Amino acid sequence: MALFRTVSDQEATGKVRAVYDDIKAVKEIDFIPNFWQALAVNPDHLEATWHKLKITMRPGKLDALTKEIIALSVSITNNCVY
Repeated sequence: MALFRTVSDQEATGKVRAVYDDIKAVKEIDFIPNFWQALAVNPDHLEATWHKLKITMRPGKLDALTKEIIALSVSITNNCVY
């Protein structure tokens, strides 16, 4: 039994579908990670979080790969199992 509701890729419509399609295109993946499925219960929150992440991860003083490595390192340091 799930602890909370999520929106699967198959049941996504409207704003959620648009964000899911963008996530898959930008990340070059063919699935939607559970994190995004959990946020999709509130489509506005999903959209805002995805938009913020895309802006944060854009190349700037650091390239996108370096930013991804930093994010991964922080997750490992914080013992994030996800």
